[in-house]
Amino acid sequence: MGVIERRERERMETRDLILDAARELFVNEGYDGVTMRKVAEKIEYSPTAIYVHFRDKQQLFLELCHSDYRRLAETFNQIAQIPDPVERLRRVGYGYMRFGLENPNHYRMMFMTSHPPRPEGMETELGKGNPEEDAYAFLRKTVQEVLNAGAFRPDLTDIDLISQTLWAGVHGVVSLQIAKGDDDWVPWAPIESRADAIIDSFLQGLLRQG
Repeated sequence: MGVIERRERERMETRDLILDAARELFVNEGYDGVTMRKVAEKIEYSPTAIYVHFRDKQQLFLELCHSDYRRLAETFNQIAQIPDPVERLRRVGYGYMRFGLENPNHYRMMFMTSHPPRPEGMETELGKGNPEEDAYAFLRKTVQEVLNAGAFRPDLTDIDLISQTLWAGVHGVVSLQIAKGDDDWVPWAPIESRADAIIDSFLQGLLRQG
């Protein structure tokens, strides 16, 4: 490996280290409780070293959001080849839950932590509305295809209502597992069984029967 390649690898490793530390701090202390100095202290770097990679806390937070949401969208893109939209919708539910359970810190920051207002015009940069970069856009597009196929109950025509209802169901399973899954006060059913039950129940309630 040449000098340039080694330096670039080291730069990316440092950047990932900063992002991982910042993600944990944002989850535990909230956006307002985090400073660049705290991020630097967590990884035993000087604040100056952090500013080499990120202009300020807002840029650091937005980079985390962009990285994590894009990673979730990439999970969905692997499902995009499934031709049956109903089965694809089912697999979106499982993919979402798997992402959250395998990446609990990412999930906490993305969906269980308050976010500051985004700067004007940032939606386009973050890929809003593009199913290849925006996980909600992918879900919404799949719901639209199920609707176009006539598979939903005839009284269900609001794409966002359907999408957000399904999202709420799988979010409930993931967030409960992350927050309380280690609490032995509750005799928890296996997470796989809970995942199957919520997805099957919601789809049976939304889809046209017979």
